[in-house]
Amino acid sequence: MDLLTGFAAVVGVVLVGVLLGHLRLVDDAGRRTLNDVSFFAASPALMLLTIADVSMDADLLANVVASVASLAVAMLVYVLLARLVLRRDGGEALIGALTAGYVNAGNLGIPVAAFVVGDVAAVVPTLLVQMLVVQPLALAYLDRRRGRGAGFWPAVRRITTNPLTVGAAIGLVLALTGWRLPALVEEPLSLLAGLAVPAMLLAYGVAMRLAPPVGGSGHNAEVALASLLKLVVQPLVAWAVGLALGLDGVLLLGVVIVAALPTAQNIFVHASRYRIGEDMARETIFVTTIAALPVSLVVALLLG
Repeated sequence: MDLLTGFAAVVGVVLVGVLLGHLRLVDDAGRRTLNDVSFFAASPALMLLTIADVSMDADLLANVVASVASLAVAMLVYVLLARLVLRRDGGEALIGALTAGYVNAGNLGIPVAAFVVGDVAAVVPTLLVQMLVVQPLALAYLDRRRGRGAGFWPAVRRITTNPLTVGAAIGLVLALTGWRLPALVEEPLSLLAGLAVPAMLLAYGVAMRLAPPVGGSGHNAEVALASLLKLVVQPLVAWAVGLALGLDGVLLLGVVIVAALPTAQNIFVHASRYRIGEDMARETIFVTTIAALPVSLVVALLLG
């Protein structure tokens, strides 16, 4: 029931966005504004506060390895097939790889970890790897692709000035040191953080209404490939690596069910911001969000 509640909340807010787009209360320009607000202000605040509250534990090492392995396999397989078989360029291949491996660890992973696994720490390794490694490198590449400079120092500058990376890095420092933000700082950040998930989901819903229907954008092969990697290959790799590392019970359930989460909505935010792979990202997020529920229920029944 808790798993159903978590998915229902996400779908409900997306449907509100669909309605806003249908009634023309929010047009495409408004949708991009929602994305920008989430990217530059709300999501960094959410990442900072979420990561700052986690407990760093050496026992999470196996979780980290399994999470990294499953994500890496899904993304690498997509890039290879997209480049060699589908003949997509680097930017399109990267966005597709992110849809194939980058899980919804924030707004859906945290409640699923809490309600189904019983421990929010299950989602922390994936969240940290995605926010501090995968996302900064991906955004640096996309920035460079838009002609924002080349070379080592421009790349470092792009990574260190990206608002999402900055928020995640500050949160990690707070988690490692045990420091707490002053209330005068934390309260405004909490308000901003509360906007991140609704803004992303509303923007996604508006895009679903204004864009061509699923299957109508001509990216069926990419969507099918990314969805298969996301919902089948990634959790299977997480399960195999977790078993090999000696994980069992709740620990193994946590690793696998996090890997089986749908593609994160913020991949559509990135695709929209960089004007590449938007239709593919939108359709894959839709397919994986709908299909992830039965997949997650099967995982919970088999390993729970």
